[in-house]
Amino acid sequence: MQYSAEYRSKLCTADEAVKVIKSGDWVDYGFFANQVVELDKALAKRKGELQNVNIRSAARVYGPPMAVLSDPQKESFIFNSGHFTLIDRRMHDYGLCYYVPILFRECPSYIKYAKGDVMMVAVAPMDEHGYFNFGLSNTFHKAISKIAKKIIVEVNHKMPRVPGGYGECIHISEVDMIVEADWNVSPIPEIPISEVDQKIARLILDELEDGSCIQLGIGGMPNALGKLIAQSDLKDLGAHTEMLCDAYLDMWEAGKLTGKRKNIDPEKMVFTFALGSQKLYDFVHNNPGVASYPVDYTNYPHIIAHNDKVMSINGALEVDLYGQVAAESAGTRQISGTGGQVDFVEGAYLSKGGKAFLCLPSTYTDKDGELHSRITPTLSPGTIVTTTRSTVMYIVTEYGLANMKSKSTWERAEALIELAHPKFREDLIKEATRMNIWTKTNKKPTTAQMVS
Repeated sequence: MQYSAEYRSKLCTADEAVKVIKSGDWVDYGFFANQVVELDKALAKRKGELQNVNIRSAARVYGPPMAVLSDPQKESFIFNSGHFTLIDRRMHDYGLCYYVPILFRECPSYIKYAKGDVMMVAVAPMDEHGYFNFGLSNTFHKAISKIAKKIIVEVNHKMPRVPGGYGECIHISEVDMIVEADWNVSPIPEIPISEVDQKIARLILDELEDGSCIQLGIGGMPNALGKLIAQSDLKDLGAHTEMLCDAYLDMWEAGKLTGKRKNIDPEKMVFTFALGSQKLYDFVHNNPGVASYPVDYTNYPHIIAHNDKVMSINGALEVDLYGQVAAESAGTRQISGTGGQVDFVEGAYLSKGGKAFLCLPSTYTDKDGELHSRITPTLSPGTIVTTTRSTVMYIVTEYGLANMKSKSTWERAEALIELAHPKFREDLIKEATRMNIWTKTNKKPTTAQMVS
């Protein structure tokens, strides 16, 4: 069947397309690397014509939206993000972005409660069967399309075409308008690997086994771990993750990532979005060895647990002596988001032989050069708990790792203090004593440990 005539009938300029947006509408911009660019510029021109248009997106990668920059008073446009990058965070600091608390795995089901008037999303060019591929981000675009009153696709020939399990494309018959674009799909900058990242990665490497199924978050430590795995003797590892990053390329190129021992989607790298280098984007294009799925498949704990030996590795910002993990805010300042951390901590725990690691440097240095502990008696005021103390499994710093499961409060305090920087251990013991989570039988760090 030929779709060229239908394509031409729906083709229009970005300025024409955004005329369907009305005051009070909720407009989806696409998520991660699938956020629209030309349509955003066109909508910005309507500043002053419209009032109270809510824009919904997540994890900006193409800079602040032009619509937001055009309207700092938020009279026409209000921007809402389900996950913060540095760009979203800076906008939030200036009062130009609001966070949407989510459990990532639940997002497709939020259509039962969310308003969706216009969906705008960047896609790969239409194929001969009339399908536009969502490319680098499957997530929950298909779910949003079910509630959107109008669907506009921004077609970009530079968007990779990524094979999927399902939910990876939309048919022209479902689309109202088509806008053509020619912008570069932005790779994300390479994140440097620190000495602490290397130490933490080496600790986790010792916990991995042949046939492990790996989930990695973003950052220097996952990159370090990918490189260490590539140099290791491990074999037949699998990939089932929310984010496909360059660390998986390192493992694949070294022949470590075969997926042959996976119980579901064997020999496939499964993910819901990809962010990384241009090399990664070239790798996923038309690659039958990868499969993008909606997030309620990749991140649903009981689906994750179908694979054995799931190893979930994610980052954190602060941990208190009860084992509560903050991974998204520093005080009241939103830094990132819940993302899929909770999903994979639960899924890895349910997996036969699975382990979930939450990793953080033991300290940070403030702008005045003062050293602070990231392991604290209680979380800093206003800080959001991402993973509850009942859910947490392993906590990892450069000083070691400890499993929190089945531990009482005094056992947790002891284990976490051993993971803290030696400079802060005595003060943490004093606070644990004051909080009644320290006993006479607790082990105190030796003098050698305190000065190490």
